[in-house]
Amino acid sequence: QVQLVESGGGLVQAGGSLRLSCAASGRTFSSYAMGWFRQAPGKAREFVATISMGGGTTYYADSVKGRFTISRDNAKNTVYLQMNSLKPEDTAVYFCAARWSTTARTMGLMNPNENDYWGQGTQVTVSS
Repeated sequence: QVQLVESGGGLVQAGGSLRLSCAASGRTFSSYAMGWFRQAPGKAREFVATISMGGGTTYYADSVKGRFTISRDNAKNTVYLQMNSLKPEDTAVYFCAARWSTTARTMGLMNPNENDYWGQGTQVTVSS
């Protein structure tokens, strides 16, 4: 069992930055690919970024490529999402997810509902 707790969301002006964190419980964190997904009101949950078990490979949605950076610290059981140059269309609830023993690309391409564990989400609001 893995529990995920996100933090770091908030209100920011367009062009600003935020850093999200996701702390995981359990002793097998390094056996999970990790990812960030988001859901805006009235829309389906969508892939944002994923990172491999060891942290060496990342995968991004085209909409955030070049602006967002995903990273992880396996010693701290934590995954991060650095978000720069934020736009109003980035406004959403951001969720952290874990998927057992897969690649970053596979996790990003598969149906988000197939991930093994989810956090409760953190709200990000970008004002224009």
